[in-house]
Amino acid sequence: MSAFWKHLDHLESYICRTLLAVFVTLLFVQIVARQVFGFSITWIEELSVILFVWFAYFGASYAARMAAHNRVTFHLNMMPRRTARILEAIGDLFWIAFNIVFIWQSIQFIGRLKPFVKAQTLGWEMRWVYTALPIAFALMTIRILQVNYLKLVKGIDPRDPDKVEVEQALELAEDEQRAYEREHTK
Repeated sequence: MSAFWKHLDHLESYICRTLLAVFVTLLFVQIVARQVFGFSITWIEELSVILFVWFAYFGASYAARMAAHNRVTFHLNMMPRRTARILEAIGDLFWIAFNIVFIWQSIQFIGRLKPFVKAQTLGWEMRWVYTALPIAFALMTIRILQVNYLKLVKGIDPRDPDKVEVEQALELAEDEQRAYEREHTK
C-alpha cells in the first residue's frame, strides 16, 4: 500500500486528532481568559461547539472504519459463523441505506438554508457548518463498505485492535481460571 493510500485510510483519525487539539486549546484559552484575566472571548465558545460537532461526526466515521460501532451481537454469537456474517452484512446494508437517506436529507436541508442564516458570533453561513453531516455520513458509508470488503472478500478481521486485545485477554483469563480449577479440584 502506497503512503498516499495509507494516509487516506486514516483520514478520519487525522481529522479527529486535529479537531480535538484545536477545540481543547480554544477552550483552555477561554478558561484562562475568564478566570485569570476576567474577560471572555465570545467567538471561542461557538467555534468550539462547531468543532466538537464535526469531531463527533468524523469520529463516528472513524469508528465505522475500525468496526468499533456498538451493535447487538448476542444473537449472532449463538449462530454459525457464516450465518452471523450474512446477518451482519444485511444489518450493514440497512445502515448504508439509512446513511444514504440521511446524506440526501442533509443536502436538501443545507440547500434550503438561506444565506442570511449565520452563526451568531462568527458570522459564518450555517450551511458551511452543517456540511459536516453529508461529508461524515458519506465517509461512514464508504468505511462500512470497506470493512465489509475486507471481512467478506479479503478475509481480514478489521475490528478495533483494542477490542481484539480485550477479547484475547478475557480468553486467556478464562483459560487460566479453568486450569486453576482443574488443579485445585483434584
